[in-house]
Parts: sequence; structure tokens; C-alpha cells
Amino acid sequence: MVQVIKKGLETSIQDYPGRIGTLNQGFPASGPMDSWSFRLANILVGNKPGEAALECQFMGPTLTFNSDRTIAITGANMSPKLDGENIPLWESLEVKANQTLEMEFATIGARSYIAFSGGINSEPWLGSRSTFHKAGVGGIDGKAIQNGQTLPLGKNNNILPRKIKKNSIPIMSTDKNWSIEVVLGPNDDWIDKKGHEIFLNSKWKLQAKSDRTGYRLNGPKLTFANKATNKSLENGSEPSNIIDQGYPAGAINLAGQTPIILVNDGPSMGGFINPYTVPSSAFWKLGQAKPGDTFKFVEISVEKAQLLRAEQSIICSEESLESFKDNKSMNNNETIKKVTSIKIVDFEKNKLDEKIRRKMMEKKGIKNMKVRFFD
Repeated sequence: MVQVIKKGLETSIQDYPGRIGTLNQGFPASGPMDSWSFRLANILVGNKPGEAALECQFMGPTLTFNSDRTIAITGANMSPKLDGENIPLWESLEVKANQTLEMEFATIGARSYIAFSGGINSEPWLGSRSTFHKAGVGGIDGKAIQNGQTLPLGKNNNILPRKIKKNSIPIMSTDKNWSIEVVLGPNDDWIDKKGHEIFLNSKWKLQAKSDRTGYRLNGPKLTFANKATNKSLENGSEPSNIIDQGYPAGAINLAGQTPIILVNDGPSMGGFINPYTVPSSAFWKLGQAKPGDTFKFVEISVEKAQLLRAEQSIICSEESLESFKDNKSMNNNETIKKVTSIKIVDFEKNKLDEKIRRKMMEKKGIKNMKVRFFD
């Protein structure tokens, strides 16, 4: 088990993909905002990618361990320390009983993830341990973790130390600028050509009034198509109003002239248009953005979005693991002079065709072959 000494700004239990199939009951999926970093943290400690772990927003917690445990920290850099000593991100780490983990404010990124070998064994609610703050469900008592709480953990896995390959780690913005992929729809025909040009060519600033429900953006005013300005009364008085409809996860909801990206705890329906949708493969960027950061949107096809999602799923697997032993061996091999070209020549039979040459090789064996090394 793990004792919560300091809860951090907002540290919650989440699992992946969250609470699926409950929108008809009014409950969103929830789950980690940055599922890329989340899944890699679990892989590092020998868990399934979706096991329950901690999501730490902006400032991490202080935790004391009651027993030995393998952990991993990924995502935003919150300068983690174990008993006062700096520890690395994107690596598994053996923690001993009575040691204390401390985390600070995020310097790069916004959300950090702490995975524990065996996962967090809190009580599932509608098939998920993910915390949905506004409804008070999931996690422990439906809230972010609190000072003095004890986090129940599953059985510890005995694994060798390992880390994530560099090319599998998401590259986070260090200059507050993010390029966010979007696909058209479902209501792109309510915006005219000029409006689409404005949206895609402008920079949008993330407001402080943003949370796991929606990301509010500041930017220029958009222009609308005729169907938005000349419509029947049941569609509402504002150009961005529409008869209540379902909202996909990642929908860019246009409330008047304010785009709101509906994220993990977002509503399932409402009466505003959604000209664009952020695909799930780009959600990790939203999860690592801070208020004041700037978004530039890039339109991609649905097919491209599906490909990016498939590629990300491959990355979030054991394919991205690297053992320290393998890494050490690789480093040692770098000092050995490499042979850049090897040429094998059968001097007696080189004028024969391939079929005859193979038969002669089988008959005479390798002793009749001469090998030369070229550096």
C-alpha cells in the first residue's frame, strides 16, 4: 500500500480506456488525458497498459510506501525525488518500504503519471476505476486523492529494470506552441470557406477556465455558412446553435464564438455545432498543454487519424521497452570496429548459374569457399 502525505494539486486514479459504454447513462469515459504516457508507465512496471494508475495535474503528490514496489513515472517532468534524490522519468524503479516519493510543479508538460506494479486496486464503478470528479464516482470516494489516504495496490510484479526507447517517448512542446491534428465534422458545413481558413490559419490560446470537461480557446471570430444564419427557429437564435445532437469525444464545440474542445469528462450531447474533432491520437497533446499555451490546428483525414491511432497503440506496448542490460551491451559494441562490407565468393564456380552453384556448395561444403573482409 501507499500512504498519501501530500495530495498534489489534483491527483486522481484513472485507467484506460476508462468507462466505455456508459454515455447513455450520462457518464463519459474519463481516463487519462495523456493515454500515451499513461500506457507506457504501466508497461514499464509489468502491468497491462490500461491498469489503474495516478494522473498528477500541474503539481504532483508526496507518497510514502508501506512495502517494496516497482514504480515508473512518465509524462510531464515534475522533478521527482526519492528520499531527496532525483530519479529519472521513463524508467522502472525499485522502491523500498518506508521510502518517500516527492514531486513538484511541472516544468515541461502538464500531467505526470505514476504507475505501480500490480496497479491500484480501488473499487471499480461501472466497469472502470477512473475518477469522474463532477459526478463523484470512481477512484476513491469519487474524488481526487486526499491527504492521509491509503492507496490499495495489487500484487507486486518481479521484473528486471527497464526503460522506454527514446523514439517511443512523446515529444512535448517546450515553447508553449502545439500543433494539434483535427478532422472535419460533424458540422463543418455550418462554417463557410472563410471561416475554415480563419480557424486553420490562426493561433488559439488555451484559457485558464479549462478542465477535464472542456478546453476553452481564445482567438478570432469565425464566419458562418448560410445554413447557420438562415435556419428554422428550432435550431436556436445563434449561428452556432443547432437542435440537440450527440457530441463525439474531442469535438470542438462552438459556443457562440468560443471554441471548446470536449475532452475526457465532456458532455455527450448538446445544442452547439462541432465543425471539427480532435482525434484520439492527438489527445495526449491536449493533456500536456497548460493554460496560456497556443494551439495551431492542422486538418487531416479520418484515415490518417486512424493510422496515427494504430501506430500509437503499437508504441504503447512492450515493443517500446529496452532493458538496461541490452543498452549496456549496445554501448560496449560501439567501441568495436565494425565490418562495413562482407563479400563471399566461390572462385571455382562463379560462372555457373545460381542453381548449380547451390548444388556445388552442398556437395563440396563451406571448406571450398573463400571469405574476404573489406573495411
